[in-house]
Amino acid sequence: MVIVRKSGEEKNMRLTTKGRYAVTAMLDLVLHEKKGPVTLMDIADNQEISLSYLEQLFAKLRKSGLVKGMRGPGGGYRLGRSAQEISIADIIFAVDEKFDARRCGGGEGCQDGERCLTHELWCQLSDHIQTFLNGINLLEVAKWSAVQETVARQDDRSSVLHPANLHILPIAAAKEFNR
Repeated sequence: MVIVRKSGEEKNMRLTTKGRYAVTAMLDLVLHEKKGPVTLMDIADNQEISLSYLEQLFAKLRKSGLVKGMRGPGGGYRLGRSAQEISIADIIFAVDEKFDARRCGGGEGCQDGERCLTHELWCQLSDHIQTFLNGINLLEVAKWSAVQETVARQDDRSSVLHPANLHILPIAAAKEFNR
């Protein structure tokens, strides 16, 4: 059975959109917080995630201590711990996600109350995924060249679409049209 022990808790892991969005949002936060607190609206715009969905996720991330909210003008979110101290598994668990590749969820009752033929295969896969997600932190992922390329592209796109720059959109569109 895939068991992860964090603060004395035992949990299975199952990755869904909720876990993926939480990891994506936390990565966006890491990549932009050097400019100050990051708003959920900025993350929503950058990652094309619904603002109301982010609010739900960040309530859970805040409760788990992974982020801190800053109120008032210039407010937003910052990491609750250093990016190096936050594993990808921490984020997934914070939003109540689980990962288990087995049909039985580890109860060994896959097939008529007994282990199925592939039970051990899915056990080992679950263990490898758990080990990987526990062993990689936000800082490591943020340094990946593919992540750096993507954030540069997103930042370029969002700077053009920023309300302060809307006056240049017709110029940019005309230049693109004339290519």
